[in-house]
Amino acid sequence: MRKLVTGSRLVVASHNPGKAWEINQLIRPYGLDAISAGELDLMEPEETEPTFEGNAKLKAVAAALGSGLPALADDSGLEVDCLGGAPGIFSARWAGAKKDFGLAMNKVAEEISLRHGWTAPGPRANFISVLCLAWPDGLTAVFEGKVHGVLVWPARGGNGFGYDPMFLADGETRTFGEMEPAAKYAISHRTRAFAAFTQACLDRIDAHADVVSVVAARPFSDEAGLKAAAASISTQPELASFIANLRRDFKAQPAEWENATLERYLEALEAVMHETRFRDEPGWRTMAKALLSASRYE
Repeated sequence: MRKLVTGSRLVVASHNPGKAWEINQLIRPYGLDAISAGELDLMEPEETEPTFEGNAKLKAVAAALGSGLPALADDSGLEVDCLGGAPGIFSARWAGAKKDFGLAMNKVAEEISLRHGWTAPGPRANFISVLCLAWPDGLTAVFEGKVHGVLVWPARGGNGFGYDPMFLADGETRTFGEMEPAAKYAISHRTRAFAAFTQACLDRIDAHADVVSVVAARPFSDEAGLKAAAASISTQPELASFIANLRRDFKAQPAEWENATLERYLEALEAVMHETRFRDEPGWRTMAKALLSASRYE
């Protein structure tokens, strides 16, 4: 199989800030120079394929052809047995135009109720991630990872994103939304898919341990990570977790904060709310973006 070598430039075929940031964290130890499709202003293709593999290929090929570089795309979602595999490839679309996964989780819970699926120990489900690496000449390679478990309701926890707070992996007592990053990424679907990708396509073979150690530090501890986290918040517990990470950021690197006293921070927050035109999106997300902006506001 064709390999990526240290120093290769790679496009992360995503316009989702959180996903692009996460994949960048995964590939960074391998010496790859990554840039997202969003940063290159590449057109985002409509996901018209009926499978995760098909949509991952579609996105990777479009980014590779548009950039002239190898491109890595991910298509992932939640599959619920009693819903016939739904939301499946429509997992993001169930969150609506605003990508509000609080609403998406409610929709999943309601659909399960309609089918009388809330029986102990919970409806069976799995997360799936399919990665596709595409080259500008059309060559592609596909890698899949899955993690199985059950769903819980009400949702629990503010870590992770998407449907994480309602997913309980087999053998675990905490949902993905309650787990610290190291615990989640030791077993997650994306980690498993990425481990297969690294073994097949990258120079270094000892991939799984590397992946877990890299994403274990994922509490969005730098500015880019905090921006990615703010862009995907959908629930109040996720906002609480974001604020905890923002507080850790202040303790770890106060020199990066333009406004390091309460008075200056509140003045900056007021200015941000007056001057910034936020998108029409979940209120928790808007609040997180404002809180982060105020820390760096000049």
